[in-house]
Amino acid sequence: MAAEPRELFPGRSARDFFGAELRRERLAARLSLAQLAEIVRYSKTHLGNVETADRSIPPGLPSALDAAFGTDGHFARLYELARREPHPGKYRGFMALEAQAATIEDYAAQTVPGLLQTEEYARALLRVGDNEATDEEIEEKVSARLSRQELLRAPCRPYFWAVLDEAVLRRPVGGRGTMHDQLAGLLPLMDTRYTTIQVLPFDHGEHALMNIPLILITLPNKLTVAYEETGYSGQLIDNEATVAKRKRAYDALRAYALSPAESATLIRAVMKEYKRCEQSPT
Repeated sequence: MAAEPRELFPGRSARDFFGAELRRERLAARLSLAQLAEIVRYSKTHLGNVETADRSIPPGLPSALDAAFGTDGHFARLYELARREPHPGKYRGFMALEAQAATIEDYAAQTVPGLLQTEEYARALLRVGDNEATDEEIEEKVSARLSRQELLRAPCRPYFWAVLDEAVLRRPVGGRGTMHDQLAGLLPLMDTRYTTIQVLPFDHGEHALMNIPLILITLPNKLTVAYEETGYSGQLIDNEATVAKRKRAYDALRAYALSPAESATLIRAVMKEYKRCEQSPT
C-alpha cells in the first residue's frame, strides 16, 4: 500500500508555497515524482524534499519546472520570493521554539552563535554563505539576524549558555578588525545573571560534538529539544533518548571547557594578537 503523501502547509512560507504549487502542478499533469525527475533532471528525493519545504530550492529548478509544466515563469517568480525570505522554512520551527525558550545551551564549533554576533561579523558570514545575493538581500538577512538578539534583552529573557570551541576565536571572520570587535563584544556577557560563555581549548583534544554545532532549547514546561545544523541543512530533534544523549555530550563539554574567567583571559589574549597583526606594517 502506497504511503499517504505528506501534508503541505502553503501558508507557512514562500518556500512552502513553492512546494505546494509544485505538487499541484505535478498532480494536475498526472506525473509521479519519479516521472517528473526524469523530465527536469533532478532526483526524485530532491524534488520530494522541495515539495515538503525540507530542502532549499536549487536555482536551476524553477525554470525547469516552468518548461515542464508550461507555466510561463510562475515558478521563477515564486523562487524570487522564496530566496528573499529572511528566515528560510527550515529555521522556522527552531526559531519558534527559541522565542519560547527558558534556557538556551549552544555549542559553537566554528563560528560565533547568531545571538552573539556583531553586525559586521554577521554580514561577513551571510555574504560568504550566499555570494549570489544582492547587497539588499544581504542587509535584509543581517537585519533579521540582529533582530533575534532582542531575545537576550527582553524582560523575560531566557538563560543563555554558550560553549565556544577555540576555533571560533582563531578564525578571523570578516578580517582581523571585525574579529577583534566581535571578541570584544563577548566579554560583557561572559558571566552575568542571564549569560555564561566558556571556551573549549584546543588542547582538550577530541570530544563527542566535534564539528557538530548543537543547540539545546528547554521550554518553560521543562521539555528539551535539540537542534543540529551541518552544512546547508538543519534538524530539530525531539526524541527523548536522543536529546538526553546530546545533553550528556553538552554537559561534558561544559566540564572540559575553561571557566568564564579563564575564557575571558584567553579571549583578551587572542584580541591582542588580532590588533597587533592589524597594525603591523605590510
